Amino acid sequence: METSRKYDLEDRLVKFAVMALNVCDILPNTRTGGNLEHQLSKSGTAPALMYGEVQAAESQADFIHKMKCALKELRETRANLRIIKEKPVIVHDSIEVALKECNELIAIFTASVATAKKNQTLAGRK
Repeated sequence: METSRKYDLEDRLVKFAVMALNVCDILPNTRTGGNLEHQLSKSGTAPALMYGEVQAAESQADFIHKMKCALKELRETRANLRIIKEKPVIVHDSIEVALKECNELIAIFTASVATAKKNQTLAGRK
């Protein structure tokens, strides 16, 4: 059961990376669009790529660290999407969809880090 959940999250992260890249593809060819595209293409794909490292964590502390790194990239992606929406660099439904998914992924990763920290603390007490 645990394995299928990992793969479901990996699939979701890959789909989110594709969403981010799709937003990159529709950004205008301007200085602003180019800068945001560069940042979004990196931060939006990083969590999917980092998740393999998360799955191969060597300890609870390593797991927490790697999850926090992926969470940092998700937060950067959210800020980038918000800038694209609020400027607005471009108006398109895919931006709102990507923002919603990004917020949901942030919630998942935040809860996972909190649970892992709690488990680490409980394990340290034994």
